[in-house]
Amino acid sequence: MQVDRLPPLPREQWTDEQRRYAQEIIDGPRGALVSPFVPLLRSPELMGHVQRMGEYLRYRSAIGQRLSELAILVTARQWAQPVEWAIHTPIALREGIAGQTVDAIAQGHRPPSMREDEALVHDFCVELHRRRGISDATWALAVDRFGERGVVDLVGINGYYTLLAMVMNAARTAVPQPTPASLPKTFSPAHPSPSL
Repeated sequence: MQVDRLPPLPREQWTDEQRRYAQEIIDGPRGALVSPFVPLLRSPELMGHVQRMGEYLRYRSAIGQRLSELAILVTARQWAQPVEWAIHTPIALREGIAGQTVDAIAQGHRPPSMREDEALVHDFCVELHRRRGISDATWALAVDRFGERGVVDLVGINGYYTLLAMVMNAARTAVPQPTPASLPKTFSPAHPSPSL
């Protein structure tokens, strides 16, 4: 078992700057200093900027919460990020993403049956992660469906949750317990499934 490199810091050890930025998160829609911000607390100003971007992208993006949660799951899968997966799977299900869709993504497969807007978001995200860009055809479909603002927000969601995945993967952030959902151990971010 890997040891968490940047575990929670006791509140009594927080600096004034850490307290100030942590309080913004606690007072916001998250209601607590949740897992991704535990390692980021070591750089409180960075944490403050990150959390403000995330608050917009998670709660108010132009594509809505259901599709945002789908994009988060695809990103968590691409980065084999178990904390993101554990936190966002129940939220995605609550927002209306089908269990079979979540299961297929967890296994590294393209879900066989999705709503049209979900298929577009899924394919856009996978293309962005795997090819490091978006084809003209995918771009046109996404702009037609979501508008330029929606597409920019969708790219932002992928980038934001990639940042959090990188931070937590590097820090080896512990998965919250009990874990409502976990990723299969067989997926390697260095060798993603060819079916994605």
